Amino acid sequence: MQRPFKVLGIQQIAIGGPSKAKLRTLWVDMFGLEVSSTFVSERENVDEDICAMGSGPFKVEVDLMQPLDPEKKPAVHTTPLNHVGLWIDDLPTAVEWLSANGVRFAPGGIRKGAAGFDITFLHPKGNDEFPIGGEGVLIELVQAPPEVISAFNKLAAQ
Repeated sequence: MQRPFKVLGIQQIAIGGPSKAKLRTLWVDMFGLEVSSTFVSERENVDEDICAMGSGPFKVEVDLMQPLDPEKKPAVHTTPLNHVGLWIDDLPTAVEWLSANGVRFAPGGIRKGAAGFDITFLHPKGNDEFPIGGEGVLIELVQAPPEVISAFNKLAAQ
């Protein structure tokens, strides 16, 4: 089966907890990651610090998340490893092809994510109509910018 897109690498990991302060103690104070920005969304029920490890096109985003309201959904804090983000070279093509091949997506479609890239989420569970899901893991697909695509292509050519 020929895939019309490539998964280039890990774009992010998102870690949820009841308090960003406790998450920052480990990831910022102990591991030395820097907070580059914050993102707050009522719709997503999230208050997050966006950090990173590495640099350039191989930088991996580390999102430290807490819920705005612990009683509301999505409950970003109930699964400590909230989701994994993957760089995709052609997000619209990937979504079309994956959907046509039985992959279930979470509601919301392709939209701008916290870091400004186009994103969408694979649902953690399949269903009758779309039997392929993340088997309990929420997976974010992230449109890679041209410099990331180029860097991964150069790495693959070596």
